[in-house]
Amino acid sequence: MFDNKKVFDFIEKCEAEMVELYAKRDEIALYNQNKVLTAMQYHRLAERHFSGSTGYGYNDDGRDTAEKIFADVFGSESALVRPQIVAGTHAVSLCLYGVLRPGDSFISLTGQPYDTIYSNIGVTDTCLGMGTLKEYGIGYKQLELKENNVIDIEGFKESIDENTRMAYLQRATGYSSRNALSISEIRSAVKAVKKIRPDIIVMVDNCYGEFLEKEEPCDAGADLAAGSLIKNPGGGIALSGGYVVGRSDLVSLIASRLTVPSIAFEVGAIPAGTTRSYMQGMFMAPSVVSGAVKGAMLTAKVFSKLGFKVFPSYDDNRGDIIQAVVLGDRQKVIDYCKAVQFSSPVDSYVSPEPWDMPGYEDQIIMAAGNFIQGSSIELSADSPMKEPYIVYQQGGLTYEHTKIALYNAVCAMELL
Repeated sequence: MFDNKKVFDFIEKCEAEMVELYAKRDEIALYNQNKVLTAMQYHRLAERHFSGSTGYGYNDDGRDTAEKIFADVFGSESALVRPQIVAGTHAVSLCLYGVLRPGDSFISLTGQPYDTIYSNIGVTDTCLGMGTLKEYGIGYKQLELKENNVIDIEGFKESIDENTRMAYLQRATGYSSRNALSISEIRSAVKAVKKIRPDIIVMVDNCYGEFLEKEEPCDAGADLAAGSLIKNPGGGIALSGGYVVGRSDLVSLIASRLTVPSIAFEVGAIPAGTTRSYMQGMFMAPSVVSGAVKGAMLTAKVFSKLGFKVFPSYDDNRGDIIQAVVLGDRQKVIDYCKAVQFSSPVDSYVSPEPWDMPGYEDQIIMAAGNFIQGSSIELSADSPMKEPYIVYQQGGLTYEHTKIALYNAVCAMELL
């Protein structure tokens, strides 16, 4: 099975050095598993909640119960959890469009957001004439993080005015070269913002960050957080959907944006089995996320020992499931992604190539042989085809799968 004994033994040696670090991940997984279990028990989750609804979806007790469970697990007052939220970008954008009004402005404290969010803001002409925030009269500024993921508080003080309504934080690295934000860093950012202007809403794009720690952004004082159910919280089982959690008044505004103000939360049919998949996925998520993080840590350990720059380091505190490896070479990126695709349970026979992906300025190569299209809690790898040629790996439904893909990647690049 593992014909290259030199590569396999090298990975095994790296793995043996990770025992203590893995034990810390296990402790976090146990805590989060108990948190999820307790919330489900408290709200008396029952089989009848899985039957779904039709038409308008009035009085869907399963939907409402699932949202109460999400709110508890994510340390918030309220939650909106719906299959009608089609992506993480949609969930985050709902927060912006739902809360901000013409004349308002917001500031990103973590630099440029993901390209798909950036386009919606209207900074570029990509979505010109399609209803960007800029076209609705909503202003935008951004500040880069200082060293060690510290927000530029002096820059923030200078940037705000009477129209500033929101401070925006992107927890995950995106296609940048920084580490993801930890809960401690989010808490510090929230405190700094609220000290200057208590009325400013702090919103966190929580994609890729759920269950990395014992707390979530709203536990740290954030007013809103949003993400995708085909990432961490869906546990590889949820087929689609997204969530928003936070202050009840703000989540109500966002629900009114998803539907219309006159009906807000009250409608939205949930197909039979959807609530089951959301709840089963959340129940599995602490364990699945833990395995994905361990796989990322092993990847970091192996490639750092092979002489490559990685971020985060194998022993860093982690705020998301993404592992970046600076390969420094276009062909190495392609070889890495092809190895991940080859290692996939679905579409393992196809060969990924760089392409012009909608919403992104550079060509992107993506390896994702997943059961659920676009699921990034399943093992995948992608990279913008530009210097310094960084590959971003995320997910892994099982630790063992990531280990197999890692072996194949090292072999494919002939690094040993």
